[in-house]
Amino acid sequence: MLPMVEVPPTIREMMVPYRGIFCRDAGFEHVSRYISGLILSPNKTLQGIYDIQIWDSNGYRPTRRAMHEAVFENGWDSDNLMGWHRTVISKDHQGKGREVISLDWTFGHHERGPCIYGTKKGYDYVDDRYCLHQTILTAVISNREVIDGIEVAVQLPGFEKQEKLYLNSTVKENYEEPEEVHTRILELLHYRKNRLEYRKHSKMFVEIVEQIESEGHFPTAHYAFDNGVLNIELTQCIESRGKHWVSEVEKSRKIMWKGKWLRAENVDETLKKEHPESFRNCCAVCRNGEKKEYYVFTKVVRLKKYGKKRLVIVHESEDLSDPPRFLITDAKHWESVKILEVWSHRWSSEIFHEFGKQRVGLESAQVHNEESVKRHLRLSCVSQSFLQRTFADVSKSEKFEFAEGKATVGQRCRTIARESFTSMLTLVKRLFEEGKTVSWVTDMLMPV
Repeated sequence: MLPMVEVPPTIREMMVPYRGIFCRDAGFEHVSRYISGLILSPNKTLQGIYDIQIWDSNGYRPTRRAMHEAVFENGWDSDNLMGWHRTVISKDHQGKGREVISLDWTFGHHERGPCIYGTKKGYDYVDDRYCLHQTILTAVISNREVIDGIEVAVQLPGFEKQEKLYLNSTVKENYEEPEEVHTRILELLHYRKNRLEYRKHSKMFVEIVEQIESEGHFPTAHYAFDNGVLNIELTQCIESRGKHWVSEVEKSRKIMWKGKWLRAENVDETLKKEHPESFRNCCAVCRNGEKKEYYVFTKVVRLKKYGKKRLVIVHESEDLSDPPRFLITDAKHWESVKILEVWSHRWSSEIFHEFGKQRVGLESAQVHNEESVKRHLRLSCVSQSFLQRTFADVSKSEKFEFAEGKATVGQRCRTIARESFTSMLTLVKRLFEEGKTVSWVTDMLMPV
């Protein structure tokens, strides 16, 4: 990666609305360079971003510790950053058609970082292996044009089973020495403390929704999520705000069907066998504008705990031979087409996860404490939004024919890289005009 002489003009312009969040100009400069590095640097850790920085042609170079302090330790508030970020991007979500907030989680892998906040060893069902990872909860808003992360949080792992096993294995019938009693009381208090501090992801999603809705920046956005996120507290929270939600449910979910509790898959089999004509053909427009045909059955049914909801059984093949998808929503008045179109936005969170990990270092945090990890993740969200809003000239090259005249993420990233490269060439030109030698310039740009 070429050295970065200054913050690219595009990033500097986009950072202007965020200036009031940061205390000092020097700290704001460090954060701006850090965001630029999240987009341009191949190594998206603090060390990797710091290594490509060129600060001054006169030899002034702040220490790596100074950048670490400005980004991760100074008094700016990461919660305030995300609140202001939602305010800024909300302007791009007004009058742009249907918008939906997708709730989901992903795993941030840290194979060599067991001390990083929130990291635990567990089974990754995506990669089908055990590994060290964080559980990262995300809220993503999307419309036809943009996908923005509007909240991100790390769930602290719970070790209740291991702690119980330890307490049960070390219990004694009698504690004769005062020190033993003191130690045992401390162990029990720590166990209680850990239980009070641990938050389930269901509770965290409720807090995220309450925060988003209290600000009121996305008044027309409904919610979409899968069965891993679905819980009664979350649905009640969304409904209390006057919003609707769509969720996928597992095939084993029990529903009331003709006076009996049946599994959803059994209802599907019964309908295919006895009333295949009940699956109506419909065409839904997905979030990306693609039209897809479905064969759906919909009916208002009763579910345990959730009460009356609209059920949609979805097939993609005309002969109904493919595995069905089961969707439910509290909007009993919605037609199946609208439910499918809202559900299509649920996959925007998957795009955000992939984009964030590959482009802006969503799982590259090498800092240890909670606040530092939160800051890195939230600055990654801001970087992702900046990159989407970068203006890039559409290339006429044959290799970009697949884009059909639209600027790709690679072209947007290349635009920012060209700005950084132009700044470096401008500096080199000035140094040569001042009479500096090639070796001097090389030592300044790439110090030994």
